[in-house]
Amino acid sequence: MPEPYPTRPKRRGRLLRYGAALLVLCGVAAYLVVQYVTGGPGARGCRVVGGGKDGASYEFTPEQAVNAATIAAVGTGRNMPERAITIALATALQESGLRNLEHGDRDSLGLFQQRPSQGWGTERQIMDPAYSAGIFYAHLAEVPDYIGLPLTVAAQRVQRSGYPEAYAKHEPDAELLSAALTGHTAATLTCAGRPERTTAQTGPNAVRAALVRDFGRDALRETNAVVGGTPVPSPSPSPSVTATARGRTVTVPVSEEARGNAASAGLRERERGWQLAHWAVANSSALHIQRVFYADREWTARDGGGTWHRVGTGGAGGAEKSAGSVRIVAGQ
Repeated sequence: MPEPYPTRPKRRGRLLRYGAALLVLCGVAAYLVVQYVTGGPGARGCRVVGGGKDGASYEFTPEQAVNAATIAAVGTGRNMPERAITIALATALQESGLRNLEHGDRDSLGLFQQRPSQGWGTERQIMDPAYSAGIFYAHLAEVPDYIGLPLTVAAQRVQRSGYPEAYAKHEPDAELLSAALTGHTAATLTCAGRPERTTAQTGPNAVRAALVRDFGRDALRETNAVVGGTPVPSPSPSPSVTATARGRTVTVPVSEEARGNAASAGLRERERGWQLAHWAVANSSALHIQRVFYADREWTARDGGGTWHRVGTGGAGGAEKSAGSVRIVAGQ
């Protein structure tokens, strides 16, 4: 009599193969999702290069770019020197990786891992990057001769960290970021890839609100300007910030920042202009900024944002050359 057909072992083997195939598919799907969100072709990323010939560069994420730009803007708004901004950026790189963390050691929070229990502010305040940067600078300014101190010593006088030597390793990257985000180097910060998917407001009004957030209310000098429902006092002369070009362009003149003799005033104007231009590129993903113009240069999100082009040569906006102002074109 023939033996029964072994259906159960075959069925079990088929189920195992199906299960293995399903696991492989899930793995591939997960990989593709990760590539879309954090890496792979088209993923958003930013890069800053040094102004020298050593080829130094630093690559970072859009989140880090926004936070770094805020730290720099708050520092210059307080008239802090570039060295102070380098110290702040190196500190934030060590403490949080330039991310606004909602957790940390004990009750530490935010970019600088400041503790509400130690008098740094409320949790809500510390989670505001502009506030946390401002309170860091306030403490740094009280450190005697902090400009002349080694970076790790100056940072430690403020932070009182358990790992005081850790700040030093971030100094080279912080110097690159500081030089770009204070405008001391021109056309050195770029961002490329897809903009963030966000439910937050974008467009010119969002750009204006972000300028106020980082640079303070002096950044908006437009007659009858309103941000977040609050009127902004109009200084004289005005306007200094206007929305033009089909309502999508925010133009920020920088010539009013210049003071003193012509040479030093011109230098300060260029630095202010490049600070604002690099700030706009750093915020391009979050605010859906499409183009930035300053001096004879243009950055365009549509071409991947890999480089700054000279207007009239490699750029698409030869007729829109920017003189004495930064022009920021925002999407809706």
